[in-house]
Formats: sequence, structure tokens, C-alpha cells
Amino acid sequence: QVHVVESGGGLVQPGGSLMLSCVASGRFSSIFAMGWYRQAPGKQRELVARETNGRSPNYADFARGRFIFARNIDLNTGYLQMNDLEPEDTAVYFCNVQTSSGGMDYWGEGTLVTVSS
Repeated sequence: QVHVVESGGGLVQPGGSLMLSCVASGRFSSIFAMGWYRQAPGKQRELVARETNGRSPNYADFARGRFIFARNIDLNTGYLQMNDLEPEDTAVYFCNVQTSSGGMDYWGEGTLVTVSS
């Protein structure tokens, strides 16, 4: 079983920054893929950024140039640095982890990001 926990959400003004963290723990030897997704009220969950098998992260168009995804492999932790936030970035942000190619998806419960003045 893999346990995923996100943290770092909160209220921020437009143009501000936040850094989200994701920690994975449990019975696994390594993380094959880790990604951030978000779900705004009334909308479907969408990809923000994802790293697979050590390759450079893929970013959604809205995230490219504003968000940076990084991992600390030794600590099984991932970070999402979000800059120049806009009200449209308001959503619950979820971390997703796969411990093997084609394996199960493990999700955290999410962390709420609210961008408002």
C-alpha cells in the first residue's frame, strides 16, 4: 500500500506564489511516476505536471512557464512551485504516484489552492 499526502495549499492573492509538497510512503522500492493534477469546482480533474521514469516533466499549457515541478527521489517527495497565480488556478491540487510502469495509481486527498484578492 502506498500513502500519498499533499500539503502547502492556501489562500494567495493574484500574482502570488505557493509551493505544494507531496510525500509518498509505504511498501515500495521506488517511484516510477509522480504527477500533480487539479480539479476546479464543476470541472474535471486535469493534469498540471507529471514526471515519468526520470524524464523531464510534462506540463499542461497553462502551467508551462509559471509552474515548476521537482522531485527529491531519496525522500520520495515531489514539489510544485506555482508562480504568478491567477484566479483560474483556484482548485484542489492532487498528487498522483505510480510505483511501477502500468501499476496502480495512488492519490492523495488533495490540497486546496484559492487565488483571490
